[in-house]
Amino acid sequence: MSHIGVTGHRHLPAAVLPAVRHGMTVELSAVTTAGALSSLAAGADQLFAGIALDRGVPLTAVIPGMDYEAHLGDEDAQTSYRRLLKCCAARIDLPREPTHEEAYYAAGRWIVDHADRLIAVWDGCPARGPGGTADVVAYARSTGVPVTVLWSPGVLRC
Repeated sequence: MSHIGVTGHRHLPAAVLPAVRHGMTVELSAVTTAGALSSLAAGADQLFAGIALDRGVPLTAVIPGMDYEAHLGDEDAQTSYRRLLKCCAARIDLPREPTHEEAYYAAGRWIVDHADRLIAVWDGCPARGPGGTADVVAYARSTGVPVTVLWSPGVLRC
């Protein structure tokens, strides 16, 4: 039994969605999954959380230490966040961080530290800011946590 964590971009081009959905479903089906770990951010995190819940995988929400809900994006992302949060088996509220970037990165590290493997919805490019997807992937690789990157070749992030 394993715990699978997720990291990924908030804005996903429509061209990657079929491959990402399929990859997440395969990864969540590959072994007996004890649980899924997600920060429930818009984009990759919410997509992963929904697929995990649909498959009956217990979901743990890892909430960055900041005014998180206000920074999730538009009203749809906030509504989806609240809906997913209600369905979680557990919620981890991380300590407050000095900046949003540090809070996001702390959540990503917590997920890596508690996961047996990590799904990264990542275009392979450097992070656009501190604590972004590329930084979480680098941290996972440096700690020996296996990373499965899901993306469609040639597709540029929006």
